[in-house]
Amino acid sequence: MNALELFRFPETGQQVRSVLIDGEPWFVGRDACEILGIADPRASLNLLDEDERDSIPVTDSMGRQQATIVVNEPGLYSLILRSRRPKAKAFKRWVTHEVLPAIRKTGSYSVAPQFEIPQTFADALELAARQARAIELANQRMAELEPAAHAWDILASAHGDYSVREAAFILNRDPSISTGQKRLFQALRDLRLIDSRDIPYAAHERHVTLRSRQYEHPHTREPRLTQQVRITVDGLRYLHKRLGGSAPFSSLIGDAA
Repeated sequence: MNALELFRFPETGQQVRSVLIDGEPWFVGRDACEILGIADPRASLNLLDEDERDSIPVTDSMGRQQATIVVNEPGLYSLILRSRRPKAKAFKRWVTHEVLPAIRKTGSYSVAPQFEIPQTFADALELAARQARAIELANQRMAELEPAAHAWDILASAHGDYSVREAAFILNRDPSISTGQKRLFQALRDLRLIDSRDIPYAAHERHVTLRSRQYEHPHTREPRLTQQVRITVDGLRYLHKRLGGSAPFSSLIGDAA
């Protein structure tokens, strides 16, 4: 594990500390929550999956070591989706389009390059070959990340919830899950997200909600109002995990909007 690196979100100047763990970038969760305006960072961080967060020792300004929660790239996206602030999208775009590519090209957030001076012509050729290979790998990695970043763009710009039928369609993109509208409704009841009257339990209000919907009676043509069960983005993630999903969640949502 490398030392903590400090960088600042240009739009607000707020700091976010990061660290490389096994070559992958992790971010101090509380710093990200402050930028995203998440009122209860501890609760939001505890809601992340175990493979999206970790605890590392960090030395504070008084020289004491404190256990600090850090989040990886998927964990950071989960926090961004929970934010209601307009700048959350700008923060995500900055992270995915500038910060992460810079990390994977240089191995850190440092903008000052470390120059290696070759001593012979053979050394110069070897250095040029290594640099060309590094650029090729970085471009390849950026190309791999682009679909996921685009998927999160689509999901973040969507209205934020889905009908049970739509949710079943999305979840079925994972080959390890087989469900339909009726089966998913039953799963919502079995998992105690909704009761027998299809009313969401308060404990799962961030997973399931109700939305009023107007329709026309087929015989009288009179307008009627009903309430429809809607599943939020967090609800999709929760169901994907509880139903034994094995594919990456981001791979299910590229066309979800």
